[in-house]
Amino acid sequence: MRCTLKLLALSTALVAAFPAAAQQAEREGNWLVRVRAVSVDTANGSTPIGALGVPANAIHVEDKIIPELDISYFFTKNIAAELILTVPQKHDVKVTNSAVGRIDAGSFHLLPPTLTAQWHFNPEGTFRPYVGVGVTYSDYSAVKLSAAGNNLKLDNDYFGPAVQAGFDIKLGKQLFLNFDIKKAHVRSDLKLDDGTKLSRVKVDPLLVGVGIGWRF
Repeated sequence: MRCTLKLLALSTALVAAFPAAAQQAEREGNWLVRVRAVSVDTANGSTPIGALGVPANAIHVEDKIIPELDISYFFTKNIAAELILTVPQKHDVKVTNSAVGRIDAGSFHLLPPTLTAQWHFNPEGTFRPYVGVGVTYSDYSAVKLSAAGNNLKLDNDYFGPAVQAGFDIKLGKQLFLNFDIKKAHVRSDLKLDDGTKLSRVKVDPLLVGVGIGWRF
């Protein structure tokens, strides 16, 4: 919730900073709200844990499909900011190779709201491609991880860059079909309860989404 409020405050400040530019997008509406179904494909990178006989890249975070809501504001016909939201998502964690074999290590919840600045190449056409760059805030919660009798924890939060590309197809006066792909930098340190670092976990998901947008 903290991260969502921070990004909402930042996007509100951006809107307030461009009142004159925003008037240029008035004809079609400055706001575009989309809902998407998103496939989350995790990178599954991690440093080795010698004490537990866990090799590099053996910590796997579950892939899944999640719902997503995003809110875009057009400062001009070409320039927009997009706030990308979801609810905390539960991810199961497995260790695929260790001194004692495969381990079901537990789960955690991840909330990764993202704010991007976008350039829209063909803002008045039927086919409207765009690219974006921004920041993802990763908030870890409900961490229930353990291995070899040890309770484990993750760093609570992490800021990382994000890149984005996609396109909208105009279906009607206000209705759009959207396809979107993002790559987010999402990482955390895996630690014992006493703070001893065991591994650096690289989630770095590739997010591929399809959805419907409404502009007003």
